[in-house]
Amino acid sequence: MSVYTFARSIVKGLLKPVYRMDVKGRENVPVEGGVLLCCNHIDNLDPPIVGITAPRDIHFMAKEELFNAPVLGKLLPHLNAFSVKRGMSDREALRKGLKVLKEGNVLGLFPEGTRSKTGEVGKGLAGAGFFALRSDAAVVPCAIIGPYKPFRKLKVVYGKPIPMDEIRAKKVNAEETTDIIMNEIKKLIEQNR
Repeated sequence: MSVYTFARSIVKGLLKPVYRMDVKGRENVPVEGGVLLCCNHIDNLDPPIVGITAPRDIHFMAKEELFNAPVLGKLLPHLNAFSVKRGMSDREALRKGLKVLKEGNVLGLFPEGTRSKTGEVGKGLAGAGFFALRSDAAVVPCAIIGPYKPFRKLKVVYGKPIPMDEIRAKKVNAEETTDIIMNEIKKLIEQNR
């Protein structure tokens, strides 16, 4: 059993009794091939919630500061996470992300880059669009609909893959592609509130 699988079962055991998770659309995540999974970001628990509800193992891009934490920093690489320097173009993180997708794995991103203080979906960073345009991965929007309150329902919705062939054919840039992805996340929230 991998560290990821073991940690996932522990986290599931801890979080499932606390949050009544209503998960929809897991079948929208392709069972094989590269997948770019893009989700809104409302709480520090978002990565573990997506990690335990997604049907496949996820490789998360996480802020560099987390890798400097004493215990967490040592554990994160074993949980399929790799670091990204925020606020700048991190070429190494971009290369790692593309490699994850090209190897047929799932790359999990929170395109806003930081948690939303209001709960509303913010502007996404161009990195999501970069990965969507530079790979052949399926792009799956995901929405976490809170609030994170013990024993209250927490919804996690996986949307249908975005038709990237049409977007790639239009030659839109990374920023515009990210906007399309964020709009799909907003739609999931509106339809499932």
